[in-house]
Amino acid sequence: MGPSGNGVAQDEAATRLCAVIEAGEAALGHLAAALATAEVACVLIAPARGAGLEAHAAGPLVEAAQRRNAAALIVEDTQLARALRADGVHLSLAKTGTSRYGGIVGVDAGISRHDAMSVAEDGADYVAFGAPAHLKDRAKARVRRDELVAWWAEIFEAPCVALDVETPEEAEALARAGADFVGLRLPCAAPAAATRELVGAIAAVLGLPASVG
Repeated sequence: MGPSGNGVAQDEAATRLCAVIEAGEAALGHLAAALATAEVACVLIAPARGAGLEAHAAGPLVEAAQRRNAAALIVEDTQLARALRADGVHLSLAKTGTSRYGGIVGVDAGISRHDAMSVAEDGADYVAFGAPAHLKDRAKARVRRDELVAWWAEIFEAPCVALDVETPEEAEALARAGADFVGLRLPCAAPAAATRELVGAIAAVLGLPASVG
């Protein structure tokens, strides 16, 4: 096993990329840009802030992800995930019930180590730790996320997703800490070129291959 370029070591256990996209007018273009830039393992499809997630907005995103062999997960809505034949769901602790859904089930474990262990024991396919943008002290939230990721990676086998990653530097540090996936929220308020640039930079530090086809 050796280094891939200037990024982290690339092998079977290398950190993979998870794209987080809010459904909206520009979402499909940004997702297409990300998928065309680098290998994306999964796509979390979320509602725009303050809005619900509708089939007409989420459906094209599911299809775009699956065409590129990325797992499409619907945030919080198991019924919609089934209706759109998505690959799974991404749930908060308040909406867990992993045994009652047949596809992939990921759970945002918040800041509780006990809750993270509990949802993994309940059958979650991955646990996620984040530093959401709405928090006032983002610096403190990032430190807490990073500590939880490192703790989880050292002890547990269930995959771990580090959410709310914004820079290549963050992605590389989290990969070195043992994150199985880094979750990048695509910058849909910016031009699509910003998505291509950011995804490309993060893929480079993770040693991920460029997208093909």
